[in-house]
Parts: sequence; structure tokens; C-alpha cells
Amino acid sequence: MDTERHPFEPFLPQGARMLFLGSFPPQPHRWCMPFYYPNWINDFWRIMGLIHFGDKDHFCVTSEKRFDEALIRQFCADEGLAFYDTACEVRRLKDNASDAFLEVVTPTDIPALLRQIPTCHALITTGEKATGIVAEHFGCHMPAVGEYLEIDGIRFWRMPSSSRAYPLALEKKADFYRRLFV
Repeated sequence: MDTERHPFEPFLPQGARMLFLGSFPPQPHRWCMPFYYPNWINDFWRIMGLIHFGDKDHFCVTSEKRFDEALIRQFCADEGLAFYDTACEVRRLKDNASDAFLEVVTPTDIPALLRQIPTCHALITTGEKATGIVAEHFGCHMPAVGEYLEIDGIRFWRMPSSSRAYPLALEKKADFYRRLFV
């Protein structure tokens, strides 16, 4: 069975204070942009729009069913939000985007990412699989959803999945993510 390498470079803007780690991007045919959380039906950018602008569609080009990649990149750079995933190489056990059928072949060297962004004070996972990989890497337990633990002076936060497959309303997900920005 073939493996798949991560399609994006880490997004590590200067002065990044938060590193978001998901599991791995969906297959390219599901993307509406070549950047993190690229699936139109994933709610990550709607959550950020609600939290920061009071508008779930702030980053959306709704008429084209895509996100505004340039606006997102500028927002992330301005806010100090970095992105990558917990796997650099995976094997898809089924032809879908589900984490349940994602086998991690090569995990990400998380400390190497953090060394590149020394101003980072929060590592945030967006879903159970990513949280489990980080917890295993650091030899700690998984925090409860919406909670964090301290690891070497960095807060390791666990957020709910932004996937619509995760059964929680958008506004409730935003309530969890809002805790990161207070």
C-alpha cells in the first residue's frame, strides 16, 4: 500500500506564539485551497472567523465554496499562528479523510518545529488522533477537550476536531477554541 508525504511546508511565521497541529490533510481532490484546513466542509476557518470577527464567513468566498487563502495567511502571520500536522507521511487504509483510517508512517519532529518558533507558548491539537500522537511523543496523558497541560513551559491544548464529522455545533466548537485567545 502506497504512502503519502505531507503536501505543505510548515507555516511558521516569525513571532509565532501558537502552533496548531492536526493529523494530516485530506486528499487533494477535497481541497478548496492549498493551505491548512483546506476542505470547504471543515469548520476551522469558520471557527476563527467567529472568534476573531464575529462572522463565521469572514474567511469564506461563499459564492465559490472556497476559503480566501491570502486573507488567511495574512491573518495567521499577523496573529502569530503557526501550522503543521503530527504526521509527515501516512498510509490511508481507506480512500477517505478519516483519521480512523490513517496510519502514521513518519511522525513529525515536534521539538524541531518548536525550535524554529522560540516565541511559541502554546501547542494546540485539533482532534483526538493528533492529541494522541503529541501525548505519546512527550510521554504525557491526553488533556481533556478544551483543556491543557504544561510541557516544558508550553501549554499543550486539546481542541475538538473542526471536522463536521465531529458531532458538535459550530458555536460550541468556537467556545472551546476561544479559550486559546483569552
